[in-house]
Amino acid sequence: MTAELSGRVALVTGASRGIGYGIAEALVARGDRVCITGRNEEALKEAVDKLGADRVIGVAGKAHDLDHQAEAVARTMEAFGRVDHLVNNAGTNPVFGPIADLDLGVARKVFETNVISALGFAQKTWHAWQKDNGGTIVNIASVAGLAPSPFIGAYGVSKAAMINLTQQLAHEFAPKVRVNAIAPAVVKTKFAEALYEGREAEAAAAYPLGRLGVPSDIGGAAAFLTSEQSDWVTGQTLVVDGGIFLNAGVA
Repeated sequence: MTAELSGRVALVTGASRGIGYGIAEALVARGDRVCITGRNEEALKEAVDKLGADRVIGVAGKAHDLDHQAEAVARTMEAFGRVDHLVNNAGTNPVFGPIADLDLGVARKVFETNVISALGFAQKTWHAWQKDNGGTIVNIASVAGLAPSPFIGAYGVSKAAMINLTQQLAHEFAPKVRVNAIAPAVVKTKFAEALYEGREAEAAAAYPLGRLGVPSDIGGAAAFLTSEQSDWVTGQTLVVDGGIFLNAGVA
């Protein structure tokens, strides 16, 4: 059973599966109405049906597409009359290898999807509702944005930019809108499979808490950062990493 309606509305990008879906699920469970986005229309429809079509709508499109951004915000406003919370989760990492050999066209694609799209959604949500009515923004960054990560350098650099974007928005959008980021370590999703597939036990052994993350771990963090319990928190990056950073500097 889902909770009574909270009166709040969220827009979660890249939410047909994985971390985005886990976040949408947590927000629906507490009573929010939610618009989710994703590239695949069929996968998006399945996610809407699972989350509850009475409280959730889906808008298909590519996160970096300006028309899609405008449509997603407009459809949210038309369906629910407001957009209190924006969660920028949509991201891509199409390359795995040394940054010295990185195709610059690929680098541009990573930044367009991971950073520029987040700024676009933030601008449109700000002008549609939050500027006058307040709200929150949560940007999904990564521990790869906090320290070098071999073989996913472009992704890490883009997530470092996302963390700085979070601080910039938090400063400019205050006091109406609180803006924070979440930096997960490896979460068990299709997106991150290459980092643990066939060696999950080995990968998990490096984490003090003894396991990899799951989408609900990030859903819980996002629910906190979009709640009244975090009303005095802005411009921060919440690391949700199973303790992996505790190993830094340990021989």
